Amino acid sequence: MLDIRQLRYFRAIAEQGSFSRAARVLNVAQPALSLHVRNMEADLGTPLLFRTPRGVQPTEAGEILLQHARIILDQVTVAEEQVRGSLSDPSGEVRLGLPGTIAQILAVPLITATHQRYPGIRLRIAEAMSGFVLEWLRDGRVDLAVLYGETNDHGVRTEAILTEELEFFGAARASGNDGLPPPNGLLPFATAARMPLILPGLGHGLRDQLAHIAQDLGVGLNCVIDVDSYSNIKGLVAEGLGYSILPRNAIAAEVAAGKLLRWRLSDPPIQRSVYLAHATGRPATNAVSVVQALTRSMLHDLARTGRWIGAVALDDADDVGDADDATLDTAADRA
Repeated sequence: MLDIRQLRYFRAIAEQGSFSRAARVLNVAQPALSLHVRNMEADLGTPLLFRTPRGVQPTEAGEILLQHARIILDQVTVAEEQVRGSLSDPSGEVRLGLPGTIAQILAVPLITATHQRYPGIRLRIAEAMSGFVLEWLRDGRVDLAVLYGETNDHGVRTEAILTEELEFFGAARASGNDGLPPPNGLLPFATAARMPLILPGLGHGLRDQLAHIAQDLGVGLNCVIDVDSYSNIKGLVAEGLGYSILPRNAIAAEVAAGKLLRWRLSDPPIQRSVYLAHATGRPATNAVSVVQALTRSMLHDLARTGRWIGAVALDDADDVGDADDATLDTAADRA
C-alpha cells in the first residue's frame, strides 16, 4: 500500500526529472529514493518511470499516479495547516505562473510584498507564454496563474482583473511614410491590418485576437514576418522591416526613447483582458488564498497608479460597455 512519504518522493522525482535533483530537494539519499520507486512499482505491478540518459519521465501509469499524488498531498497540506492554526500565520510554498510580459511588471513588487506581509510563505514564480501557464495550472504544477484570456476548462476558474490597450507602432523614421497619419494619433484597425506586419505566430493569443477582429471587419491581416518574441518584434520594427501591434506597456520605453512611433488603434480600439486563475479541483491552502488576494490587489494597484501603462482595472472601468467587450481577447491559450 502506498503511503504519503512515497507519494511525496515520487512527486519530487517526476517534477525534477532526476533522482539526484529530487534527492537534493528532499534531502534524502538517492539510493533510498530508488528503493522506494522500485517498491512502488512492485506493489502496483507496473513501471512508473521511464529512465533516459537525461533523466526520468513518468510512464502513462506514472502520470496517473502523479495527478493523484498532487491532489492527495495538497489535501494533506490543508489538513496540517488547519491543525496547526495556519489561518492566522500562513506558511508554505505557493507556485504562481505568469506570462513573461506580466512577470516583468508584477514579479518583483509581488515577491517583495509577500515577503514583507507573509514571511512564512515561499513564493515561486514560473514564466512562459499564457498557454503554457494554463497547462501548468491544469496539471497542478502551479497553484495560481495570470492569463491573457478566459478559459472554459472544467476545474479552472478565471477572474477578469484588468484590460490593457494594444497599439500600432513603427520605426522612428516611419513618420509620413505609407500614408500614415501623424504619430500619436488615431489609426483605423482596417488600415493597420493592411500594413506589412510583424506579429507572433498562429496560435499565439495576441495574433489570434487580431486575426479574429480582422475577420469580423472583412479585412486581411497582412503578416509578413512571424516572431514569437516581443523583443525581437520591436527590434525588427525598429530596423524598418514592418510594423506591429503590441500592448502599450510593451513599447512605452522605446517610444519614450524616440526609437519607435506609436498610433492608437480605432474602429475598433483594441484591448485584451488579464485574468487571475486558480484550479477548483484541488483544495487551496491558506497560503495560496492570501497570495491570490495579494496578486489581485497588486494587479489593480499597477493599473491604477499607471505603472502598468495602458492598463485599466476592471472595477474602475465604469465606462467600458458592451461595445468594447467585442474587442477583448477571445483566444485563451497563447499570449
